[in-house]
Amino acid sequence: MSYLKQQRPEKVTVPGLRASKERGERLVCLTAYDYPTARIVDEAGTDIILVGDSVGNVVLGYDTTVPVTLDEMVRHTRAVRRGVERALLVADMPYGAYHTGPDDAVRAALRLIKEGGAEAVKLEGGRTRAGVIRRLVDEEIPVMAHIGLTPQSVHKLGGFRLQGKTATAARRLLADARAVEEAGAFSVVLEVVPREIAKLVTESVAIPTIGIGAGEFCDAQILVLHDLVGLSFSRTRPRFVRQYADLRQAMTEAIGRFAEDVRSGAYPSQNESYPLPAEAAAELHTDPILDPEDEIANGHRSALNDQAKC
Repeated sequence: MSYLKQQRPEKVTVPGLRASKERGERLVCLTAYDYPTARIVDEAGTDIILVGDSVGNVVLGYDTTVPVTLDEMVRHTRAVRRGVERALLVADMPYGAYHTGPDDAVRAALRLIKEGGAEAVKLEGGRTRAGVIRRLVDEEIPVMAHIGLTPQSVHKLGGFRLQGKTATAARRLLADARAVEEAGAFSVVLEVVPREIAKLVTESVAIPTIGIGAGEFCDAQILVLHDLVGLSFSRTRPRFVRQYADLRQAMTEAIGRFAEDVRSGAYPSQNESYPLPAEAAAELHTDPILDPEDEIANGHRSALNDQAKC
């Protein structure tokens, strides 16, 4: 572990992301929601870790991200913070945290940064959120924007569908990207949009684009960790999800073997339990009866006498 830490690149920062785009470097982004997975994701060399409101789907068991609260986001961000050293830590602004105006947005973002330890926040929306983004940036709060498919708008969109399918819709996406850049966002997520549109947006803005279901031309790619390692319980797998491991199957098999060993008596073995020291074992073998002067025995006896008097 110490070798890995010595070899790891320097801390990822907001100003450094634009420089990465200028150098043509592709960035790696993943989600994390707790301390152990945050450590693993960070030590694996991930550049940006997002504490996404997808925690509602993959950890809390909600059907959508809409029910996720600010308190929940703060709690999970704080846990992730303890496991991150190198990656830039970004926290999602949950539904309702920024919809009632810039002042409420600032208060919510400050909680994620002061209490949660986030280094930046992410919010959904393009031109309609430009004013909120500008206010947050004015308060020295770095903002990652998010356009295309915006999961918090699931009811308005009528489901999770490809966005920007027409020339008009594509122009709106491009206008959204330029608006959030002008408002001061340091990067923008493009979710479930045609790869040609993502390429056009990536070439049209100076800030890094982060793709999820947006093709290969984005400056960075992000996936939900649970999708990547096979821990998702979603009934369908989006086209853009590539599963690199099947931890669900591995965990199921491990738990099954444990249960079998417990029921058969194979677990725990003598090597997995603690023996009584030889001196104490010899003393008990010689005289297993408690000493009459033993404080514990006297305490029991006193309690019994008190009960008898009652």
